[in-house]
Amino acid sequence: MIVVTGGSGYIGSYIVWELVKAGEQVRVMVHNTERAKQEGRLAGLPVEWVQGDVTRPETLAAAMQGASAVIHTVAIAIEKGGRTYEEINFTGTVNVVDAAKAAGVQRFLNMCQLGADSSLPYRFLASKGKAQEYVAQSGLDWTAFRPSSVWGPEDEFANSFARLIPLTPVIFPIIGDENARFESVYVGDVAATVVKTLHDPTTMHQEYELGGPEILTLEEIERRTLRALGKKRKLIHMPMGLIRLAVTGMETLLPSPPVTRSLLELLAVPNVTSNNQLRRFVDQPRPFTVENIAPYMRQFEARQTVAQFFNR
Repeated sequence: MIVVTGGSGYIGSYIVWELVKAGEQVRVMVHNTERAKQEGRLAGLPVEWVQGDVTRPETLAAAMQGASAVIHTVAIAIEKGGRTYEEINFTGTVNVVDAAKAAGVQRFLNMCQLGADSSLPYRFLASKGKAQEYVAQSGLDWTAFRPSSVWGPEDEFANSFARLIPLTPVIFPIIGDENARFESVYVGDVAATVVKTLHDPTTMHQEYELGGPEILTLEEIERRTLRALGKKRKLIHMPMGLIRLAVTGMETLLPSPPVTRSLLELLAVPNVTSNNQLRRFVDQPRPFTVENIAPYMRQFEARQTVAQFFNR
C-alpha cells in the first residue's frame, strides 16, 4: 500500500493516477475527504481514502498502518487562513516522517523544491529546505525531488498570469528582468519521475533536480500565456520597487492575494537546475509551449478574479 499525502492536490493527484496505472494499491491521505472527493481529480480511481492533518500528529497513524511507502506532497506556497510555511511545510513534514517511522514504513519520497535551502532568508524556500534536511536525517530510505516551477492543468503558474489578464486590458506588467529564468517542468513528467523511483534502490538517498526542456525568462512565459489565450497586451517592465509596493498593498487588503511578497522572493533565487535529472526518467519531456498550454488555459472573467481575491 502506497500512501500519498495530499493525494487529491495538484501534483499529488497526478502521482496517484500514475501509481494506479502502474498497478499499485494507493491510500490517499487528505485533510477533508468529502471535499477532496467532490473536487473530482481522482474520480473513478480504485483508491482508499483516509483523513489526516499534517499539523495534528495523532491523525496520521491510520494513514500509515500497513503501508510500504509514503509519498509526501503536502505544502503551501501562499500563506492564508492562518496556515504558515513553518507549520505546514516544515513541521507537517516532520510529523509525517515521524508517523511513518512509528508505523515501520521505511520508503519515503519527498516533494521538495528547486532552490530550497534552510539557510536562505526567504521563508518559503527555507521551510522546504528545513523539511528536506529532516527527511535526509531520518534514517529512512528516502528520495527527494526538486522541481522548477510546475505547469499543467489547474497550475498556479501560467494560470496566475491568466487570472490577471481581465484586470489589465491594455498593459500587462513584466515581473522581473532577464535574470528571472525558469526551467518549467510539466506536472505529468514530475509524477512519472516519482513513480519510477519508487521501487528503484539506486535512487535512495538521492535528490533529483527536475526541469523542463527549455529555459525561459518570465517575459517569455507571460507572452506564451497571452498567445495561448488569444490575448494581446502591451508588455512593460515594472520596477521591482513598484511591484513590491503593489504586492504589499494587496496582502494588506485582500484575503487571497494573487501574488505575495514571499512569492516575489523566489525571483531572487535561480529557478534553473544545475543538474537536470528529468531525462533519466522521462524520454520526451513536455515543453511549455503555446500548443501544449492552450488546451487547458482558463478564460477568467474580471468579476470571477476579484471574487477569488476576497475568498479566504
